Amino acid sequence: MTDDTHDTAPIPDPAAQWVLATPGRPATKPKRAVWPWLVAAAAVVVLVVVAWIAGEQIARNLLVNTVREQVITQLSLPADQQVDVDVPGPVLPQLIGGEIDEITIASDDVVFGELSGDVSVHATGVPVRGDGPMDAASATITLDEAQLTALLGTIEDFPADTVVIDAPAIEISMELQLFALTVPVGITLVPSAAGGDLVLTPSTLRVAGTEITAEALSRQFGAIAGTVIRDWQVCIADQLPAGVMLNGVEVNRDDIVAEFEIDGEIITDETLQQPGSCA
Repeated sequence: MTDDTHDTAPIPDPAAQWVLATPGRPATKPKRAVWPWLVAAAAVVVLVVVAWIAGEQIARNLLVNTVREQVITQLSLPADQQVDVDVPGPVLPQLIGGEIDEITIASDDVVFGELSGDVSVHATGVPVRGDGPMDAASATITLDEAQLTALLGTIEDFPADTVVIDAPAIEISMELQLFALTVPVGITLVPSAAGGDLVLTPSTLRVAGTEITAEALSRQFGAIAGTVIRDWQVCIADQLPAGVMLNGVEVNRDDIVAEFEIDGEIITDETLQQPGSCA
């Protein structure tokens, strides 16, 4: 009997760890998950946005509160006066750049001597440090009938207690004395601005409810007609800073709006900050 010799394969070790691989091709490495990196990146973006929003809100609150306090102090307003401050767009970049692009400040029932009303100021290119002029600035003061009556009451011989707002003009009534005869005259006055003053010019006259021309009134009443056929000039320059000038007037249904131009140099020029004067 012939012994056949055979190569016997070793018995696999059960404790050994086996990796199946295709001959000639290296084993592939396990892929790393991508989602943790995406989550981390998103978290960083969220933190940046939150930090920006927090910084923007802090900057806006600081600006609004500072402007409000300055307005109350400079105009000697009550400490609880409502002052609205509106700054469009992000505030933080404007503060960093040193200039506020646009700002609107508004408050109701602000008093300037004999002049009072609802005030709104709009300015552009305002230097944050106050070390240069503004690009442009304007303001409006809105007077209701009572506030207009109070202002016109400062004019000598003006019948302020008869004032009625009737857009696009205002109405007053006066009396002409001719011997023992008293004649009521209704007068329509058109307001305008001239040389920084408020000017009221008669446009229509009515005697006993009938419209009459200025010439006809003069023929009937002579020189005394001049008390109603005249322009009324109201100087308000001494109620406002010298750098603020009246340049327009508009009459609405229930109020009259005075429009003002503000000299951009008023920020740095103290002479423009002082009260104006009436010539």
